[in-house]
Amino acid sequence: MILENKTAIITGGTRGIGRAIVEKFAQEGAKVVFTGTSQVSSELEKALNAIGAAYEFVRADAASLADAEKVCETCMNRFGRVDILVNNAGITRDMLLMMMSEKDWDDVVAVNLKSVFNYTKVVSSVMLRQRLGSIVNLSSVAGVVGNPGQCNYAATKAGIIGFTKSIAKEIGRRNIRCNAIAPGLIDTDMTRNMPAEARDAIAKNISLRRIGKPEEIANTALFLASDLSSYISGQVIICDGGM
Repeated sequence: MILENKTAIITGGTRGIGRAIVEKFAQEGAKVVFTGTSQVSSELEKALNAIGAAYEFVRADAASLADAEKVCETCMNRFGRVDILVNNAGITRDMLLMMMSEKDWDDVVAVNLKSVFNYTKVVSSVMLRQRLGSIVNLSSVAGVVGNPGQCNYAATKAGIIGFTKSIAKEIGRRNIRCNAIAPGLIDTDMTRNMPAEARDAIAKNISLRRIGKPEEIANTALFLASDLSSYISGQVIICDGGM
């Protein structure tokens, strides 16, 4: 129960990596407020109720600053503090640049990158008053090495890395840490839409010879959110199986 008495806000928490983080944090004793654009599944609610989790789901648009304020207000009204922020919300609109529309670019930037600004701006004001907090941002290996057909996605994930390092320097003096995780290929709804042969080909080039699990990213987020990483800030942990 290494997050006992901690309260966390997690964006994009209804599916994939975000859902795994919600469940892991709840299992470790955290009170959790999580967001999504669609209704939370009964399966996830049952899992949280089974462990006696204290949680709140808020339907919210990650690209909206007003929604970020609403989520933070909900968390403060129910739990009185915010100790952890996980910026996980993200989408893809994959296309080669020459065929990519302006909307494809704008949508990905708004959800993936602007959302990190929105929630960090709102939540950090609470953390500054508390003089305590841990922010974990979900980047991607695409933001480190690039990926053809994903210039919009890779640009946002690279931007998250720069944002993370800058914010760590801005608010570290108030005992607030900010780190990022850069996952590789993880078994989520997003990657299950890939052709099987493409997934197999990528897996063969991963040192561990397999695709990662959402729970493995959740474990990394747990480490960065908890006091186990109390002297780590401004860092990017690449979690890609040695890809």
